[in-house]
Amino acid sequence: MSARPSLLRRLFPSPVLSITVVAFWMVMSASFDLGQLLLGMLLGVVIPLFAARLDREFARIGSLRPLPRLVGVMLWDILLSNFRVAAQVLGPERRLTPGFIWVPLDIGNIHGIAALTSLITLTPGTVSSALSDDRRHLLVHVLHLEDPQALIAEIKSRYEAPLMEIFP
Repeated sequence: MSARPSLLRRLFPSPVLSITVVAFWMVMSASFDLGQLLLGMLLGVVIPLFAARLDREFARIGSLRPLPRLVGVMLWDILLSNFRVAAQVLGPERRLTPGFIWVPLDIGNIHGIAALTSLITLTPGTVSSALSDDRRHLLVHVLHLEDPQALIAEIKSRYEAPLMEIFP
């Protein structure tokens, strides 16, 4: 006879996801009133219920020690990239050399890969475009591609390495 999960566990399969959904809802709604909080709480119950049925690869969290540094690096890169992209867009168009690169991935955790694609896309001038079927390569579009190997090395050291510690 198998043990059935408790009612609380069935209603909240992922309490962390529920809290995250509520927090993001409140931030995205930009209105901190009771109605938005109740709607956020409803979404915080419903979304994880559906996600539990869809996602069979559960997030394994390793060390959170690299997280503060990763957030700092990400914010710094976003700030610098905004200035760099503005200068490139306002400059002569002929100086832009857009391109695609395939970034080989060492990270295997799908949640870590999702975080990596988000970090790349959040940084102005780069967009994650596709993930290979075997999850070993990520296609990235770059607004101004000068040195593909240097960019790949930068992505791997600044983003992928800390994410591999967070999502082993």
